[in-house]
Amino acid sequence: MKSIAFLISLFITALGAQGIISPLKLLSFARKFESRAGLYAAAALRLAMGTSIFHSAIASRIPNILRAIGATTFVTGLITPFIGVQRFARILSWWSARGPAFMRAWAALALGIGIFLAWAVIPWRENGARKGQTKP
Repeated sequence: MKSIAFLISLFITALGAQGIISPLKLLSFARKFESRAGLYAAAALRLAMGTSIFHSAIASRIPNILRAIGATTFVTGLITPFIGVQRFARILSWWSARGPAFMRAWAALALGIGIFLAWAVIPWRENGARKGQTKP
């Protein structure tokens, strides 16, 4: 589960980086979820993300925080289909109307969360050394 959580963190990091580099490409990616099937896909993605983060929390650096993040992500996955396509389109329009700086700020937040999650689930020993490495 930690490997899946790590891959998810890399995905979030990549989306954040893409949004900082090109907010319009991030908006184009988000618009792909602007349908009933898209909302179900987004919900499934959030459910998978939440489950993997929650289950990898026990072996992470900060288990309580990751449990909270995983549970929150899972609940947002349950809620996502009820947003509706029209409301989702209005949210995207509102978000994009704020301009590139606003979109980049949200992307920077995603980048930070992705890096934080990656750091939290990378396997480390108690002494701080990476697995397989010895202390000098």
